[in-house]
Amino acid sequence: MLENVPATPLGDMFREHIRLLLAKDIEGLLDQYSPTAILISSIEKVPKIFRGREELRQHFQGILAIEDLVDHVGFWGEFNGAETGHADGLTGLMITEGIEMTVGGQKMGMRFADSWVLRNGLIEIHFAGMVQFPDGSLS
Repeated sequence: MLENVPATPLGDMFREHIRLLLAKDIEGLLDQYSPTAILISSIEKVPKIFRGREELRQHFQGILAIEDLVDHVGFWGEFNGAETGHADGLTGLMITEGIEMTVGGQKMGMRFADSWVLRNGLIEIHFAGMVQFPDGSLS
């Protein structure tokens, strides 16, 4: 379940991103990223950087254990570069989320922040930041 996502092109892309996560469709997720994409993650309490589709594929293996995902988007901010005079096809998204899910039979909740920088409709940079970990600790 996904809440508070606007009816915009980036909103549609984010809904599709979550749908692909739930479907455990790693190849479909990778199709949303440029071949040279960089994902910076704090999910494991230490910064991890994934470069290119092969490393992203490795990162996305973690979704295979996710069940019953509920994503409450609390903040949504986006920009369309064409509307702000950027002729280079840049768009961007920043959101915060409260996430509930089951992993390995264990229910957990966390707070998350996602930011995307896209070029020509593909994610070029993805900041995947844990704000509050399932154990309640803050990043």
